[in-house]
Amino acid sequence: MAANTRRIASPLLALSLAAAVVPLPAHASLFEGETLDTVANVIAWIAIIIVPVVLLGAFWWVHIMPEKIAEKRGHPQLAAIKIVCLLSLVFGGMLWPIAWVWAYTKPVLHKLAYGTDVHDEHGHGGDAVTLSPPPLDNDAGAAPPPARAAAASAAASEDIAEMRRKIASLEMQLAAASAQAQGRPRTPEGGGA
Repeated sequence: MAANTRRIASPLLALSLAAAVVPLPAHASLFEGETLDTVANVIAWIAIIIVPVVLLGAFWWVHIMPEKIAEKRGHPQLAAIKIVCLLSLVFGGMLWPIAWVWAYTKPVLHKLAYGTDVHDEHGHGGDAVTLSPPPLDNDAGAAPPPARAAAASAAASEDIAEMRRKIASLEMQLAAASAQAQGRPRTPEGGGA
């Protein structure tokens, strides 16, 4: 059986070597002539114009992702993250990892200072003055705007008077405590005895 295998393998090997040595016409493309030139020109224009535009767009999109993430999360340092993203574009992406990590961090010191870790656009806890008028109440019994302003002014005056009473009370307590600490008898306010 081994002799039969050698008899078959020997001519097969010779045929393979002959096919490898004999040159055959090569076809590198499906296209020929003018069609090949046209296809090559189209591929060249795509490589010269479209690929760089797509790569620049992808580079830009990746570099503004931290800004979008910080905006979505309401990060209080959004403006600074935007600046780092822009600088990252200028410096070839060197600052991008910093912006990415910063966008995902919780601003602990900001929370300690301001009591919140989300962005407050106006810095007034959402009570900022807007240029648009407030929505109208559809209640028939609602007071007109000047009456509302007068009521708000009266409420503010009452609050101020209450604060002044509290301050006077605290001052009296402080005076009594300091007099007691010095060993003097306590005297009523405004009275002499």
